Amino acid sequence: MKKYLLIGLALISAFVFTDCSNSGNGELVGVQNRGRWTEPSPYGMVNIRRGSVNIGPNDEDPAMLGTPSRTFSVDAFWMDDTEITNNEYRQFVNWTRDRIARELLGEQFPEFLITEDRDGNPIDPPLINWDERIQWDDPEYLMAMEDLFIPENERFFNKREIDSRKLFYDYWWIDYQQAARRSNSYNFENQQYDGSVKDLNGETQQIQNRSSFIFNDRVNVYPDTLVWIRDFTYSYNEPWATRYFWHPGFDEYPVVGITWKQAKAFCNWRTKIQTDYLEERGEPSLMEYRLPTEVEWEYAARGGRLLSMYPWGNYYTRDDEGVFYANFKPLRGNYVEDGGIATMKVGSYSANDFGLYDMAGNVAEWTNDAYDESGYVYYNDLNPSFEYNALPDDPPVMKRKVIRGGSWKDIGYYLETSARTFEYQDTTKSYIGFRCVRSSFGDEF
Repeated sequence: MKKYLLIGLALISAFVFTDCSNSGNGELVGVQNRGRWTEPSPYGMVNIRRGSVNIGPNDEDPAMLGTPSRTFSVDAFWMDDTEITNNEYRQFVNWTRDRIARELLGEQFPEFLITEDRDGNPIDPPLINWDERIQWDDPEYLMAMEDLFIPENERFFNKREIDSRKLFYDYWWIDYQQAARRSNSYNFENQQYDGSVKDLNGETQQIQNRSSFIFNDRVNVYPDTLVWIRDFTYSYNEPWATRYFWHPGFDEYPVVGITWKQAKAFCNWRTKIQTDYLEERGEPSLMEYRLPTEVEWEYAARGGRLLSMYPWGNYYTRDDEGVFYANFKPLRGNYVEDGGIATMKVGSYSANDFGLYDMAGNVAEWTNDAYDESGYVYYNDLNPSFEYNALPDDPPVMKRKVIRGGSWKDIGYYLETSARTFEYQDTTKSYIGFRCVRSSFGDEF
C-alpha cells in the first residue's frame, strides 16, 4: 500500500545549487532569480490576521474562579468559514473507498496501477492510477473488489454495500516536538544521533536517523452514525442515524460522529490532495491543514471583540426582536425555539466580524490541544499550544481534548467565547464536529 508523506518545510529543506561566481559583483545580494510568490486564498476559508487576545474566565464562569487571565499573541492563519459538512467529509470517505478499490483492482487489472515512470524505470511500490475509471456495475470489477463489500452472510436484505469497517486511511507525519529536543539533536562529533524517541505504543526507540522522527497511523474514516441513538436514552432517533450522513438533504449540515483522530486524519488528507495537485503543476506546496489550537479558536471566535461574552458581541442570546443568535438548547429544552431541533445547515445564522459562521452553537468543535484545567498558567504566550498524542495505555485523563463553541444540545453557557470543556479523543458524539485551519505565510496579513 502506498504511503504518503507530507514533508514539513521546517525539517526537510531543498537546496538549489547555482553558479554564484558572477552574482552581485562580489557583493552580498542573496540568492537571485527565486521568483515572486503570493499565497493564494484557500477556498472556503477566511484569513484571521495576527493579533493578541486576553483569555481567561469571565464574570459568569464560576468553574474557573481563581484562574488568572493572560494575554496571548497569535500568528495569522486561515480558518474554514463554516464547520466541515457531511458532503465535504464524504469526499474524504469516497477517496479512501476509491483508493482501496483501485488497489484491489490493480491485482487483476494492471491499468489501475502505475508501474513505470515516464522514462520507463520501474516504480516500486506501484502508484495508483487515478485516471482509470471504475465501473462499479461491471461483474468482473465487482468480483475483484469483493473484499471491499460487506460479507454475504452479514448483508441486510441481501444488499451489496461497501463495508465501512474496511475504510482505513494510512498517513505519516513528522513529530517536530521530539525532533526539537536538545537531547535528540544530531551529534556532529560522532556523526550520529544519541537520543531516543517514543513511538505511538509508548516504547522507547534509539534514533537511527532522521526517519526516526516520522510516525504513521491508521484510522478508520467512516463516521459513527449510531451516535444519534447512543447519545440519547429512550429516544427515537433512528431516522437521524440512518439518514444524517448520506441523505442529500443533510449535505450542508455539519458532520458529527467524528473522533479527534479522524478529524486529524481528515486534515492530513486535505493537505495531501492539495500538495499532490500543486506538485503536478510544479508549484510550491503550502502549509498543512490542521485543527486549530484552543487559543486560535477563541481568538477567531471573538472576531476582534476582545471583551465580548459571545461571538456576536453582546451579553444576550437574542436580538432586539427576540430572535436567537445561534442554534443551542434554549428555554429549558425547547430545541425548536431557535429554528432547529438538532443540527442545522452551516451558516444558518450571521457570521461574526471575521466572517466565521457557527462559532457558537450548532456543533461543538474539536481543537488540537489536550485539556488541562491549569493550562492557561503554563502556556507560552506566543502561539500557545498544548498537544499530546495519548498512548494506548495512558489513563483517560490524558486522552482529554479541548472542545469549544457549544452545540445544539447545550445551554447558553457553553456558547460563551471563554467557555471550555473537553471530550475524550477516541469518543464520538452527535454534537461534536470540527473545522480546519492553515497557518499563513509572510507579513501580508
